[in-house]
Amino acid sequence: MSLNSLSGRFLILTTLFVVLAEVLIFVPSVARFREDYLLSRLERAQIASLSLLANNGAVSDSLEKELLNNAGVLNVVLRRNAVRQLVLSSPIPKPVYATYDLRDASPFKLIHEALSELVDPTDRVIRVIGNPVQDAGLLIEVTLETTPLRNAMIDYGLRVLALSAIISVMTAFLLFIAVRRLLLVPMRRVVTHMTSYAEAPEDARRVIQPTASVSELRDAEVALQSLQKQLTGALKQKERLAQLGGAVAKISHDLRNILNTAQLFADRMESSRDPAVARAAPKLMNSIARAVNLCESTLAFGKAEEPPPTLSYVSLRPLIADVIEGEKGVDGENGERVTFLEDVPAGLTIRADSEQLHRVLSNLVRNARQAIAATGEPGTIELGAGESESAWWIRVGDTGPGLPPKARDNLFTPFQGGARKGGIGLGLAIAEELVRGHGGRLELVRSDEEGTEFVIRLPKTIAPIDG
Repeated sequence: MSLNSLSGRFLILTTLFVVLAEVLIFVPSVARFREDYLLSRLERAQIASLSLLANNGAVSDSLEKELLNNAGVLNVVLRRNAVRQLVLSSPIPKPVYATYDLRDASPFKLIHEALSELVDPTDRVIRVIGNPVQDAGLLIEVTLETTPLRNAMIDYGLRVLALSAIISVMTAFLLFIAVRRLLLVPMRRVVTHMTSYAEAPEDARRVIQPTASVSELRDAEVALQSLQKQLTGALKQKERLAQLGGAVAKISHDLRNILNTAQLFADRMESSRDPAVARAAPKLMNSIARAVNLCESTLAFGKAEEPPPTLSYVSLRPLIADVIEGEKGVDGENGERVTFLEDVPAGLTIRADSEQLHRVLSNLVRNARQAIAATGEPGTIELGAGESESAWWIRVGDTGPGLPPKARDNLFTPFQGGARKGGIGLGLAIAEELVRGHGGRLELVRSDEEGTEFVIRLPKTIAPIDG
């Protein structure tokens, strides 16, 4: 058992507290012992004086000395009938140092006098006054030396301390055993379960089963069990999604090859002289292009991470113009119903990866255009940009119908944040990942029946790398 362990520290603290309690008991006990010692001297002195009075005061010097030695005092004064009488006497070796009246002594006064007696080893003569037993007089007064009293107090104190030490050790040991049984063993069991679960969190057999009898520990075990079950379920779901993602990536790869072949045949159809074929060919080409782009996006997301951006200063206005130009007329007739507005300062340059930023803006603009086209009504897409002292910002807003609640709740979650029928929710997830790669944020400012607005914020400062 280590002193740094909970059980070791608890044993030490228990011993210290028990010893402290015994010390608090020790001081009054010594004071009580001193009082009893002095009262017994008064009682012995009274018995000796009554023996002398029974013989009318006629005793030899040797007998008087023997009576005083048996009583453990130097002089005895007995007051009877308002007459103060020196009954027994012997030479006093030194002046009387102090007088202690036991008739009206308070507990605190007795404790103070006892402690003073213990810490002062000087041999002195003291006077003690008390009430005679059996009402044999008004008071009795004796003088005695303090050395025998102090020696008796020390001997009693040592015996009390030895007994206290034994009681302290036994009490601490019993408390340690009880706490170890009730707390430490269940806690160690919880730690063992946590260690075992960490080795194989997907194994449901390693989930802890609450068995503690202490209510607080049982609550902790129940909470840990719930957490482990949730984590195990999440890991299993993650594993299934990973397997599904691998399958989707393989399907997308093969589908992309098939679509590339279809695109070659569609290219040949553009040169057909049949007017109907010539009109249908662009729509077919656009549909195939979107399908290829969807496959490319799925494969790119399946790589789990995008390459780090290659940062350089990019003129933003031409880049946004290129994005708008690429989106104009993509949907044929529907494209003519979307109006693009641009509000970008001519000389604005930002630090970004131009290819990745182009992908982000294309995703946002494409989503806006598809949302407007789904309504069958004309709409507007506005792109604006600006800068502050700490960041650049790019705003993409539209007058579409707004995002549905499910899309807002899972905005940047892959395969769950799709805003339109048939969408798979990868566009915003990829865009958000690319913006984060720049150290920036992609935020949804608003989305309601009047339209949707996103803002890209890119920091001007480069975060320091801790070395």
